[in-house]
Amino acid sequence: MAWPRFDSEFHDDPLAAVKIRLQKFLAEAGIASRRASEEIIRAGRVTVNGQRVTELGSRVDPHADEVAVDRVPVKAKRKLYLLLNKPKGYICSRNDPERRPTVFELIPPDWRNLYPVGRLDYNTEGLIFLTNDGDFALRITHPRYEVAKKYLATVHGRVDAEILRRLTHGVFDEGEKLQADRARVLKTGAGSSLVEVVLREGKNREIRRLFETLGFPVEHLKRVQIGPIKLSELPVGRWRALTESEIKSLLGESGRKLQ
Repeated sequence: MAWPRFDSEFHDDPLAAVKIRLQKFLAEAGIASRRASEEIIRAGRVTVNGQRVTELGSRVDPHADEVAVDRVPVKAKRKLYLLLNKPKGYICSRNDPERRPTVFELIPPDWRNLYPVGRLDYNTEGLIFLTNDGDFALRITHPRYEVAKKYLATVHGRVDAEILRRLTHGVFDEGEKLQADRARVLKTGAGSSLVEVVLREGKNREIRRLFETLGFPVEHLKRVQIGPIKLSELPVGRWRALTESEIKSLLGESGRKLQ
């Protein structure tokens, strides 16, 4: 299989001009954990641009400053941010005891050190990010950042205004409240409805559980948008790199919004 060409607009780090704490830089470069890196700094083993640094508040530019530990240069790891159109029938894990296909089979082998940002279940398809940037993953997935995610759900049965109201007011399943931020019917047909659903806090299988609790089994589910980033025309099973402007939009205030 020929891999798609890497997006030329992608840069190693969209926040390259931003300095970070020295211990964080060492941890991300794989030298040691952040706490252990603090001990390495205190011990006077680290130099920045040839000068010994022992202050934990010191900051470095990962792309401009020369950092060394015990006189051995330390290089920043290249950060990668991929958008994948996950097919149905793949899992978002590196390994599966049942030997089902994983999303890592869809990207180049050299990039299999990435990890999914959140999850899509085995039978759900659509937009998912993969990265090696833990801060980016946290900003996308943690509930406090309220990054909106849009799904298209085809369900069995005719969804009306009352069902939409219950979706957005919330229902309980096994003692857990499930609630959509927004929901609207896009189309109804013979025995089924296409519903657009927006979540801000995604619990395990939340959309499927929401509809099933209300008596509407989900026949097909696809995530089409995260924050301002849309799946658009990317073919199923293919990936592309996020652009610098897309990454900044996800990390900024606009990352909470759907356009």
